[in-house]
Amino acid sequence: MRMHIVLDDDLVRQIDERAGKGGRTRYVTEALRQRLDNERRWESLLSAAGTVADEGHEWDDDPAAWVAGQRRSDPDRVG
Repeated sequence: MRMHIVLDDDLVRQIDERAGKGGRTRYVTEALRQRLDNERRWESLLSAAGTVADEGHEWDDDPAAWVAGQRRSDPDRVG
């Protein structure tokens, strides 16, 4: 689909420097996809915020020991 957008001259110059000759469409398309992906991730993170209870977890008493135990229990872990 074609779309008409207006960009200032300086922005177009910067895009051309990075995208190269004939690369504007690809560059702008990739930038827009990245922006949309970032916004979706933030929406997902924000919607999950506060969904885990503040207490009642097996790691509450000693988080460092719990993490160490998790690491030791993974046979595929290196290091």
